[in-house]
Amino acid sequence: MKAYETIFVLNPDMEKEAMDAIINNVKSVIETAGEVKGVDEWGKRKLAYEIANKYTEGYYVLITFKAEPSVLDELNHRYLINDNIIRDMIVAIED
Repeated sequence: MKAYETIFVLNPDMEKEAMDAIINNVKSVIETAGEVKGVDEWGKRKLAYEIANKYTEGYYVLITFKAEPSVLDELNHRYLINDNIIRDMIVAIED
């Protein structure tokens, strides 16, 4: 298994319960082929630039994990189909 971290930005207008559901969904995808090392919710922060002529701030979440590379495709798919995730990134990190 390789070490990764993913950061994603959620729609800041969502209810906290809906944000928690998305975070738990991402964690469950990771846990199918690996393990979550940590979840760090940074909270609402101002974006560097306006996204989609709509968002000037977002709710940031950082998750560090170890998993098989096959889980990355599923994560990217989940990020694409969820309209409340406005930005995302997955990077490999050194152990």
